[in-house]
Amino acid sequence: MATLLKWIVPWEFSWVFLASFFLACALYWRGSRRVAVSRGRRLAFWSGMAIIWLSLQTYLDFYAEHEFFVHRLQQLLLHHVTPLLICASFPAGVLRAGLPRRWRVRRLGRLRRSRPWRAVSGVLFQPTLASILFVFFVLVWLLPSMQTLAMLDWRVYRFMNWTMLLSGFVYWSLILDHRPHPPGRMGAGMRVLSPGITMAPQILAGAIVTFAHTDLYPIFEICGRAFTFNVLTGQMVGGIITWVPAALMESFGALLALRQWMRLSRSGRLPRKPWHVRIAAS
Repeated sequence: MATLLKWIVPWEFSWVFLASFFLACALYWRGSRRVAVSRGRRLAFWSGMAIIWLSLQTYLDFYAEHEFFVHRLQQLLLHHVTPLLICASFPAGVLRAGLPRRWRVRRLGRLRRSRPWRAVSGVLFQPTLASILFVFFVLVWLLPSMQTLAMLDWRVYRFMNWTMLLSGFVYWSLILDHRPHPPGRMGAGMRVLSPGITMAPQILAGAIVTFAHTDLYPIFEICGRAFTFNVLTGQMVGGIITWVPAALMESFGALLALRQWMRLSRSGRLPRKPWHVRIAAS
């Protein structure tokens, strides 16, 4: 029982995380009782939420603070797997349905029409910036100096995890958008192409870590390693996690985006070029 509780109860208590997590769960549960949601979409959403809890609130977080390859596994789950699963479940409408009707009609509508909301969302969901930040937060936290800072200061450590999770949500919500462009912010073809672009620097970074012949992250020795792995072996495994599974997840995301593109094409919802543009091109 003690071992089971170790993997269920929060390892590092955070009111902000718990409030956000259980609010999202409550809204989705309530919304799924009001609107029709397929079993596959529900499974994707709840699987993603379970992985968030596993990554940030269980004893896995302890191992991530004391072993480099576990840390890279945690970051893979937060940055790729969880956002991809939850965004693939298209939860926005279900979460919105979970709000009280007065909030949906008045407060949410007023918020979405407000200038601050449009300004912030316009910047965060700008496709180029979102793609850059998606890659940037992977690379910047791989720098040995930044990794050391995150491991020595719990506030930086939490900020690192939040940036990985939120940048993943923003990016994958753009890639898996089921709407044509416009109103979608990214064209259907670019949604398929973008993961191939963003995975390239991550593959390079993972390869550099994998084939390094020196200990790039001695901070884990200072913190105390959780396992008796050879240092370079653990670092190699961490580099492979950054390299191979991340690339596979992005390839899978590109396939989902391709599926959406084909669906939009079959339904005739892709925007057509104006007649004078087609004539000029011919």
